[in-house]
Amino acid sequence: MSGLNLSQVPKKPREWPSSRSGSSANKNKNRVATRRKHREREMKPLKDKLKSGICTKEGSRSTKDSKAILEAQHNLCFQHIGNEMKADYEEHDAILIARCMIQIKAKFDTDEGLNFIQQYYINQGLKKFGDDGKDAVDKELRQMLLRDCFTPTFVKDMTASEQKKAQSAMMLLAEKQFKKTIKGRLVYRCDGTHEWLSREDTASPTALQEAITTTCVIDAHKGRDIMTMDVPNAFIQTYVPEAKEGEDRIYMKITGMMVQILIDMAPEYREYVVLENGKQVIYVRVLRAIYGMLQSSLLFYNQFQSDLEAKGFVFNPYDPCVANKVVDEKQQTIRFHVDDLMSSHMDPKVNDEFAKWLNMRYGLIKACTIVRGKIHRYLGMTLDFSVKGKLLKIRMDDYVKNMLEDFPIKFNKDSKQETPAGNDLLEAGKGKLLNAEYRQIFHTTVARGLYVSKRARLDIHPTITILA
Repeated sequence: MSGLNLSQVPKKPREWPSSRSGSSANKNKNRVATRRKHREREMKPLKDKLKSGICTKEGSRSTKDSKAILEAQHNLCFQHIGNEMKADYEEHDAILIARCMIQIKAKFDTDEGLNFIQQYYINQGLKKFGDDGKDAVDKELRQMLLRDCFTPTFVKDMTASEQKKAQSAMMLLAEKQFKKTIKGRLVYRCDGTHEWLSREDTASPTALQEAITTTCVIDAHKGRDIMTMDVPNAFIQTYVPEAKEGEDRIYMKITGMMVQILIDMAPEYREYVVLENGKQVIYVRVLRAIYGMLQSSLLFYNQFQSDLEAKGFVFNPYDPCVANKVVDEKQQTIRFHVDDLMSSHMDPKVNDEFAKWLNMRYGLIKACTIVRGKIHRYLGMTLDFSVKGKLLKIRMDDYVKNMLEDFPIKFNKDSKQETPAGNDLLEAGKGKLLNAEYRQIFHTTVARGLYVSKRARLDIHPTITILA
C-alpha cells in the first residue's frame, strides 16, 4: 500500500462490553453479528474494486509487446514487483485491506486455519527442536564461514546509502520431510530491496517443460547415456560481482543470538560488533549469492552459463536453459532448472568427464549428487529410458498416489474408467454449491491435477481444463 503507511492507519477503539450494563451473552452475540454484517457491507465495494483491478491486470497481460514476448519465450520468473505493478489506495480502502490482512492472520492462528509453512525463526526453532536445532544452526553458520559467503565490515567504512540498504539476516529452521533431520538456513531478508532493484535484476530463466520433454525424446530415440546431477548449495557457490564505480555494495546485518554464535566460531568478528538500539549488530559485506537475495537465481544462472560457454557449449536460442556441444562428432545436451541438471551423450565417458568437471567446479566441499542409469527422477517426474532407441516413459506414480490418498472418496482396484471423463463433461453442472470443506478439497485436487497433466498425464488435460 504505497498510498498509506501502516503507522498512519487510525486505530479503531475496541468495543468492550460494559460490566455495569448487565448485558447478557445473547446481546453480546447480537452486537458481534451486527458489526460483522456492517464490515461485510463495507468490504463489498472494496472486493469489487479489487476484482476489477485483477481483471484489468490480467487483460493487460495479453498485450504482445516486446517484453511480454521475451518473458514468454524465455519462461522468465520474476520475484520483483516494479513500480508499474503498484497501486495507490485511498485511506478508507487501505484501512479495510489492513483489517482483512489482520483477520486472515487471525484465522491461521486457530484450529480452523491451515498453515503449510514448516520453517521457524531461530528463537521458535530452538525451542521446538532443542539440541538438534542448535546443531543445525552451527552447521549452517560454519558452512557460510567456510565458503567465505561474507566478510565483516566496520561501519565507518560503509557509505550512508550502504548502511541504509543493509538487510537483516534470518536463520530459519525446518525439519526435512523424508530424512527427519533438522536443516538450518541463513537467509538474506529481501523485504526492503524491492525499492531499488528492477525486474531485470531479479529475473531468471527456467527450463521450459516442452524443451525438457523434446530433448528427452531425442535422447530416448538415439539411445543416449543419461546422467542427472544436483549442485549442492548452488547459490552460495555463486560470487556476487564487484560493485561498479558509484554503485552500492551489498551488506547484511547479523543480529540477535547469531552474533554470539558467530563470535564463538570466529573470535575475530568481536571487534566489528556495534550497538544499535541497545542490540548487538555485526555488518558483513555479502560476497556470495545468499538465499533470500532476489538476485541470487540470476547470478547463479549467469555464472553457470559462463562456465558452460567456457567449455564450448552453445545455448539454444529458443530456451536459454538448454545448451549443446559436439564431442567426438556426437552431440552432448545439457538442460538445467536452477541447480537441477541433466546431461546426455552417446558415449558414457563424455558424461563421466562432465561429472568430474562439475565436482571440481561445484563439489569441492560437498560432492554433487550424480545419478546414472536408465531411470531418473527429474523435476518431479520419473523419466524411464529402459526401452533403448524406442520410447520415453514419463511417470508421476508417487504424485498421483498421494493425490488419491488425500482425496476423501476412496477407489478400489475395480474402479476403472475407459476415459478420464464421462460423456457429460461439457454439460453445465446442476448440483448444489460445495460447502467450504469440499470446495477446498476440489480446488486443491484440480490444482494438483493441472500440475501432473502438464508433465506426465496429457490424457487428463482436457478434463482438468474444464474443472479449472
